[in-house]
Parts: sequence; C-alpha cells; structure tokens
Amino acid sequence: MDRLTLNYVWKQKQIPVVLRRTGGGEKLRARLPFAEDNREWLQNGRRTAPEWIGGTEAYWELPKSWFNDFVNRALLRYSKVYIIQPYREQEICARACQEALGHECQCSCMGANHGAGNDGSWFEVSDTFSMRWGERELACRLMTAR
Repeated sequence: MDRLTLNYVWKQKQIPVVLRRTGGGEKLRARLPFAEDNREWLQNGRRTAPEWIGGTEAYWELPKSWFNDFVNRALLRYSKVYIIQPYREQEICARACQEALGHECQCSCMGANHGAGNDGSWFEVSDTFSMRWGERELACRLMTAR
C-alpha cells in the first residue's frame, strides 16, 4: 500500500484506526475520534491503563493482547475501524516451472517465474511445490459492522 494512503488513513479523525505492530516489545497504536471518555473506553475496566503519546502524531499505545477486543468494541461503538498491519506476500511456484524451457505454464505463478531458475530465495517443499515470502509491507483494511 502506498505511503500517501497510509498517511491519510492514520491522520483522518472520523474513523478509529489501529496499527498492529509485530516486533518484540512493540505495542498497538490506536487513534480514535475525540471523546472525553476515550481513556476509560480503551481501558474497559482492565488493570492496565492505555498510554497517551502526545504531539503532532498523537495516539494511544495499548497492549498487543487488546487487539481483538479493541476491534470488536470499535465496530460496536463506531461501526467502522481501519486496521493497519504488516504482511508479507507469499509466492507459490514449482521447480518444474522455474526450470521450464518452453512457454507453456500451468503453475499458480501464472508465468511470473517461468524459466527463471531458482536464485536460492525459494523454499522447495517438493518437486511440485516451492514457496517464498516477499518483503514486509504494511496493509490497510477498513472493517465495517454488519
């Protein structure tokens, strides 16, 4: 996803947004439309309090374990929530395709790796199944309540 779209989603103020981070010790980051009770709503009776990080990019930091609860409750309260999260695209191919000499390809890569060989980035599960993971990127999705 391009940075302009991610910046727009993160900075808009009408729909809550949560950034799911996966690194060790990293917490969730959340932005909510302003309300006097945001701290209490986020804490939801738990012992741990959310941490307010002020400044131009102000947001809340929450424990990772609150993710599902945050999304469920945000959908109930606001009917929508943006989720920004890291992902890595998985590619699937096969050695027969990568080593092919002709032009006919019946592989799920749809010819993207046809005859290109294996540069060592593929994990070969069998002669008919290889996979590799792309670079880590951020994805954004808008969830809406039913």
